[in-house]
Amino acid sequence: MEAKWRWLLVTAVAPISWGATYFVTRHFLPADAPLWGAALRALPAGLLLLLIARRLPRGAWWWKAVILGILNFGAFFVLVYLAAQLLPTSMAASVMALAPVVLGIIAWPLLGQRPTAAAGVAVLVGVVGAVLLIGAATGGIDPLGAGVSLTALVLSSLGAVLTTRWRDDIPLLATTSWQLIAGGATLLAVAIVVEGPPPAVSVSSATAYAAIAVVATALAFLCWFAGLRHLSASTVGTVGLLNPATGVVLGVALAGESLTTLQIIGLVLIGAAILLTQRRAHRPARRPFSGAPALAVPASAVRE
Repeated sequence: MEAKWRWLLVTAVAPISWGATYFVTRHFLPADAPLWGAALRALPAGLLLLLIARRLPRGAWWWKAVILGILNFGAFFVLVYLAAQLLPTSMAASVMALAPVVLGIIAWPLLGQRPTAAAGVAVLVGVVGAVLLIGAATGGIDPLGAGVSLTALVLSSLGAVLTTRWRDDIPLLATTSWQLIAGGATLLAVAIVVEGPPPAVSVSSATAYAAIAVVATALAFLCWFAGLRHLSASTVGTVGLLNPATGVVLGVALAGESLTTLQIIGLVLIGAAILLTQRRAHRPARRPFSGAPALAVPASAVRE
């Protein structure tokens, strides 16, 4: 149990930093250069990790890195960047709270992790909390912004599950760096063609880009993928509910966004869902397809 809580804390670094990214993107980065914004987030982070890992991909990892790089970072970063510009900080982060559901649906057929009733209760409580956060948010919901956020969620969930399915004995630091570089290089090429020269960078925006690349990308995704290796998908997904909670808190504390009574109840429910996830009884997960590594399933059910 002590080891589980340690990995929970490590995993929590990712959604908390991602929740903060919405605020930083909305208030410190240019709104008209989403491709450049995503490229400047992924590529420097990947190169930094590669300098530390000092290992290049071999064999199948050349094409796996490209696929995972596009899902986890390329398309995902662009969509998250757009969502942060189209929606208030709290609302953009709240849409991503549906991660437990999406991850659970995808992990079932691809990883053989069948959700249990206990996991379902935790997810239901968390989703209700997310719905309260979204539905009770002040102001209208931009349909395009909501659609962009949901698409980003599906792509990132698929990428996370495939990252787990394809895991092997290669160090996590190396595989994460390859994905970031592949996704970042793809973004850079598209950005040059579609958006032209890079946007002007001020001191504040340069600081914001650096913080997002190092903390909310390099460090955060290492923690996220590490969580996927040591915890069940449902557990990691429920911890991901800290993403909208962080977005809401920062939106209220720093951006002057209002917090309604229903949103407070939603935050409480999200906290309860995370606690419920940790109280589930442990049991081994059903063995996945032959040759596929399973997530270390502590107790029960599939993530999300």
